[in-house]
Amino acid sequence: MRSSAVIDVIIPAYNEESSIGKVVLDIPKELVRDIIVCNNNSTDQTRQNAQMAGAHVVDQPIPGYGNACLKGMEYICEKKDKPDIVVFIDGDYSDHPEEMPNLIHPIIESDYDLVIGSRALGNLEKGAMMPQQIFGNWLATTLIRLFYRYEFTDLGPFRAIKYSKLLEIDMQDRDFGWTVEMQVKAAKNKLKCTEVPVNYRKRIGISKVSGTIKGTFLAGHKILWTIFKLL
Repeated sequence: MRSSAVIDVIIPAYNEESSIGKVVLDIPKELVRDIIVCNNNSTDQTRQNAQMAGAHVVDQPIPGYGNACLKGMEYICEKKDKPDIVVFIDGDYSDHPEEMPNLIHPIIESDYDLVIGSRALGNLEKGAMMPQQIFGNWLATTLIRLFYRYEFTDLGPFRAIKYSKLLEIDMQDRDFGWTVEMQVKAAKNKLKCTEVPVNYRKRIGISKVSGTIKGTFLAGHKILWTIFKLL
C-alpha cells in the first residue's frame, strides 16, 4: 500500500461531551483525511463539541455501538473517493489518539489487512478496565484461538482496517458484538491480522457498558453469542 494512503476515522459517541473534543483534537491531522463522529442519540453537547473540535458529525438516532459505526461507514460509502484505511476509536478518551500511526504502520509497510490496538500488550492504567472486562477479553480471545486458529489478545476498540476488507467482511452487528464480529469474520476470511501495543487510561465519564451490571452482562452475552453464531 502506498505511503500516501487515504485514511478516515470513525468515532462512535453517545453522551461524550466531556471527552469527544479531546479525542478529535489529539488525532494526528496530517495523517487523516476525515474524522467522522457518529452521534448516537446523545442528549448532551456531544454533537456541538465534536463539531467545534473539527470533526464531521453524522447522526444515528437508533441506539447501539454497531449502529453508530455502520452509520459512519454509510457516510464513507457515499464519498466519491473512498479511503484506503478506516480507523475506529472510541469517543471516551481512554485510548490515546496520538498512537494512531502505530496502527497504520503495519498496513502501509507490511500489507496487513487488520490491526488491533491491544490493551493487553500495552500499558494499562490501574482501574482503566474492570476485572470483568479483562476476563471477558481473555475468554473471547481464547475461544477465537480455539475455534478459528487466530491469535488475538484483546477486543480493543482502537483498530485500523483496509477499507476494501471492511466491505468484504460485511459487518452486521448493531450493538455490543461489533468488535468481536470484526475479528471473527477477519479470521474466517483469512485476513492478514496483527496487533500493536496501545496504552489505555481511565475513560472520562461512566462507561455505558462496563459501568453497569446490566451492560456488562449484555455485552458478555453478545460477545459469546457472536463467536458461536459465526462458527
